[in-house]
Amino acid sequence: MTLLHDTAHAKINLYLHVTGRRPDGYHLLDSLAVFAGAADEVRLAKPSNTFSLSIEGHFGKGLEANDSNLVLRAARALQTHARQENAYHLILEKNLPVASGIGGGSADAACTLRLLGQLWNIAEKDLLAIAEPLGADVPVCVQQKTTRMEGIGEILTSAPAMPDGGILLVNPGIAVSTPDIFRSFAAMGGIIERPAPVFPARWASMNALVDMLSHTTNDLQAPAIHHAPVIGTVLDRMNAQNDCLMARMSGSGATCFGLFPTAEAARKAEMELSKNPLHSGWWTWAGPFLQN
Repeated sequence: MTLLHDTAHAKINLYLHVTGRRPDGYHLLDSLAVFAGAADEVRLAKPSNTFSLSIEGHFGKGLEANDSNLVLRAARALQTHARQENAYHLILEKNLPVASGIGGGSADAACTLRLLGQLWNIAEKDLLAIAEPLGADVPVCVQQKTTRMEGIGEILTSAPAMPDGGILLVNPGIAVSTPDIFRSFAAMGGIIERPAPVFPARWASMNALVDMLSHTTNDLQAPAIHHAPVIGTVLDRMNAQNDCLMARMSGSGATCFGLFPTAEAARKAEMELSKNPLHSGWWTWAGPFLQN
């Protein structure tokens, strides 16, 4: 029996600038995070003496449902904060690829916080406070809104809502190591001094959004391609699709995104890519943005 359920949507970094590094080694970032319809699901099942977890779904195989899992860590952290004795069995349906630059594990933890917060009547500001030490992407995934992320992910500023349009996500079936990508980033020149992007009050169209993004980049894309050249292949194939306005890697990879004038155009591009037998191991999703 499911008591409550919620969706953990894919988080996409439309740009990602590395702006500095703290003495403790954490990198400072500036990024525009948006969310797509692709999602994992977390279900709150029967009450239990202690929190437990089972994992289902296409990408659930091989994931460990032990104390190191971010879903259980989030649940127990909020339980302690709320001084709750009640616990539950949680079910994670893993539909998003793992270690793929779209916030999967962070989104799952954030989804767990929202579910339990709803049950225990916890304010969002308290959920965000619990989320921050769990991981850089967890706070933004709690809100699941178009957001500018700065600092190590804890400084969140509302951004204009996405214009009508579509997004195509493609993962070539590989996982990349974020620490390895940052080491290569440093070896390839590291932090670049540049003006911070300025957001308008609104984006009138996808073309207006892409125009702004053309003055930004993902600083981790080149290091990721160095580790996994297939990422460059994905970007080339996506850029070759009709109506693709731009293609870029999300986060530290390996998932890439393409922006399209409509969700239907994104779905057509997904169908074209899926026809190529060389892409048989690729995960794809296409559709609209999750709107604020």
